[in-house]
Parts: sequence; C-alpha cells; structure tokens
Amino acid sequence: MSYPIASPLLDGIVLAVVDRESTYGYRITQEVRQVIEISESTLYPVLRRLLKDGYLTSYDENYAGRNRRYYRITEHGRARLRQHCIDWQNYRNGIDRIFFGGQAS
Repeated sequence: MSYPIASPLLDGIVLAVVDRESTYGYRITQEVRQVIEISESTLYPVLRRLLKDGYLTSYDENYAGRNRRYYRITEHGRARLRQHCIDWQNYRNGIDRIFFGGQAS
C-alpha cells in the first residue's frame, strides 16, 4: 500500500540521503524510490527549494563529457534534518499508539 507523502516529509527524506554523501539528482531519486514512488520531475523542485532555503549547496563536476550537478548538505540543512527526525519520531509514535493500542516503539 502506498501513502501520500507530504512536502515536509519528502524534504526530510532528501536531506537524509544527501547527508550520507554528496550526490546528484538521479541517484537521489533512486535512493528515495527504495521507500516511496517519486519521479525526477517531483524531486528537482524539492532540490531547488532546499537550495533556496540554504539547506543544500550544489556544485558541478564533469562526468563522461557532461556536467553533473551534485548536492551537499549545509550545517543549516543538518539542523533542519535533526528537527525532521524529531518530528518524524513524534508522528510515528502517535500513529503507533493508535495502531497498536498504546504500544509505541
């Protein structure tokens, strides 16, 4: 079953992927697709917003004769990711209490 993903959750997921290593858009899409269905056309506006908000920086590198844009998380982005993790934990615990009758993990 697939659940809709809200924009703040998608932001947190993307920040978590980029926090592990500087990487490029297609690879981010592939990582995110391991848990949710997402298209590149959905991902790139998220990356642009995270850049604009100062959570990511970008740089270009030559790869096979073409420029590839890489994304790197900033300290501001790491702080935002920590808050996303706290928010997710609280949200998940609340859902778990409802689903499992008070037994939050």
